[in-house]
Amino acid sequence: MKQEQKESDVTEVTDAIYYDPYDFEIDVDPYPVWRRMREEAPLYYNDTHGFYALSRFDDVEQCMINWDIYRSGKGSVLEAIKLNVPIAPGNILMEDPPAHDLHRGLISRVFTPRRMQELEPQVRAFCVESLDRRVGSGTFDFVRDIGAYMPMRTIGMMLGIPEEHQEGLRELMDKGMEIEDTGQPPVEMALSILAGEPFADYVIWREDHPSDDLMTDLLNVEFETGATRRLRREEVLGYLGLIATAGNETTTRLISWMGKLLADHPDQREMIVKDQSIIPAAIEEILRYEAPSPVQARYVARNVEWYGQKIDEGSIMVILNGSANRDDRKFVDGDRFDIQRKPVNHLTFGRGLHFCLGASLARLQGRVTLEEVLKRFPEWEVDWDNAVQAHTTTVRGWRRLPVITR
Repeated sequence: MKQEQKESDVTEVTDAIYYDPYDFEIDVDPYPVWRRMREEAPLYYNDTHGFYALSRFDDVEQCMINWDIYRSGKGSVLEAIKLNVPIAPGNILMEDPPAHDLHRGLISRVFTPRRMQELEPQVRAFCVESLDRRVGSGTFDFVRDIGAYMPMRTIGMMLGIPEEHQEGLRELMDKGMEIEDTGQPPVEMALSILAGEPFADYVIWREDHPSDDLMTDLLNVEFETGATRRLRREEVLGYLGLIATAGNETTTRLISWMGKLLADHPDQREMIVKDQSIIPAAIEEILRYEAPSPVQARYVARNVEWYGQKIDEGSIMVILNGSANRDDRKFVDGDRFDIQRKPVNHLTFGRGLHFCLGASLARLQGRVTLEEVLKRFPEWEVDWDNAVQAHTTTVRGWRRLPVITR
């Protein structure tokens, strides 16, 4: 009898749900555990790292909208909240009102859908420049050759970063996000980047050498807060750190998933080749199916209750929009990739106060990239021997995704 009980206990422990955003094995394919969480533990608690998690669409959406309870001002990633570190002003992802509303209002003047569409000729030129080099080679890398190159060129152009410095900055941002073998993210480096420290010398230069770029606009914008003032230098740096990081990393991951998913589903890729008018719909399904930023975190500002359980003020709530995007309660057969799915009302760009300001630019870059790739390479398969997945706690995608073209 004792032996039977022991075997039963082992089975129970083995079968327990465990989700850990720092676990490489889980990160390779988190969807099975997220599905179990949605069905068996819609309010999940991880006692190793001390956070709650919500995984169903309606629950995640509610948290995103209800900013006054689920706050970002202590950070929007788990490790930042746990360390209780100061957040650089201007980083609107990690601010609450009223500072958030002030800073978002200023930057939203630039990130309008119309102004993003005006960038299309430059975005297309960057894609053409990169992809034309690979024609006839029989291979190219969705990350190295286009996913990491074009977004950095675009953001660098917008900010006024010299082209010869852009690659080094992108590599630094990658290092500031990826988890190494220790299983712990380089938090201090990431926060330094988000505070805009790598851009300090450029700001000093631009103060004396204004140009037609976003950095100059930020240095000279005037606004009212009871009195007319300009942005302080630390606010400008916070803006630059956020725009450079968010504008690069998420679009890079989107393009990497584009390469992987359309290799996995050649029949759907062929549909796009025959009718490129469905490219925008395909981009939306890629964004839903593989959210480039699938894990967010919030600080719980007052006591709440979920599924009959009290959650105390001061707790950390992880909201899994990557899981919510596959919730069968919202999407029929949510684990199925289908570029003809309608409508695709995903949570990849968030909801409410923190809806992604760069959504229009990301969609534009995804569309133009796919158009230009298909002009040159209508068929490809992944070179799995040389593909490398990246591991971070905030974005998810590939570090290298070489493909063989035909």
